[in-house]
Amino acid sequence: MKNEYIYTQTELANPERISLGFGTAVAFSDKSPDKDSANEDSAALFELDNNTAVFLVADGLGSLPNADAASKLAIKAIQHSLAQVSDTDSMREAILDGIEKANQQIQSKTPGSATTLVVIEYHKQVIRPYHVGDSMILVTGQRGKIKLQSVPHSPVGYAVEAGMLDENEAVHHEERHIVSNVVGSADMRIEVGAAIKLSPMDTLVIASDGLFDNLYVDEIVQLVRKGNLENAAEQLARQAQERMLAQHKNMPSHADDLSFILFRPKK
Repeated sequence: MKNEYIYTQTELANPERISLGFGTAVAFSDKSPDKDSANEDSAALFELDNNTAVFLVADGLGSLPNADAASKLAIKAIQHSLAQVSDTDSMREAILDGIEKANQQIQSKTPGSATTLVVIEYHKQVIRPYHVGDSMILVTGQRGKIKLQSVPHSPVGYAVEAGMLDENEAVHHEERHIVSNVVGSADMRIEVGAAIKLSPMDTLVIASDGLFDNLYVDEIVQLVRKGNLENAAEQLARQAQERMLAQHKNMPSHADDLSFILFRPKK
């Protein structure tokens, strides 16, 4: 593996820029502003070579014990699996194996805990998404066209996808944090998306629900679709954390750990 960037129990004051041979990434992870305990999110970027990388965000379920350990186990299991990869053709198998190993390890080492997980496989401007739970994946073009948006594995997420709830109703729904699919469960399932080619100015966002519970999708798109990626990340982090503390009645507001990775390929 060429380079590894891992964020577990992290408290970043500002987003961190990561320069890659094929583009630029910015990572951010911090605990909820209303708690003293550890950040239960984990995130990572594994650069395998000059054309290949894997991006990850895991959100340990705070309602369960050892949430921070569960998200860290998920990252480490995939890291170990990717370390065995000898060529890019075996990346998909390695990611799936890593997720399965994470599921087994969480059940055996920290029983009763769980985490959500999103993974992006990147190779020569083509991405493939994998996810378990309600952490999110978003790809937007420079003009704001949404090219990919994952569906959360939750009753509220499915209701939005079916047209039974709109986004505003969803972010204020009393059951919005119930997750129906997690890593650490005997009946975990992995959703694997279709491969998508990124255009030079497309922006990839992967994030824990601390971002999407505090900003509307359109707000996120408008911040990240163009301009300096570091500035976009700073605004995302600042605005999401301000919303967490403001508790505006008519705006999204839910204090939570916040982790995200933004990526934009080279022109």
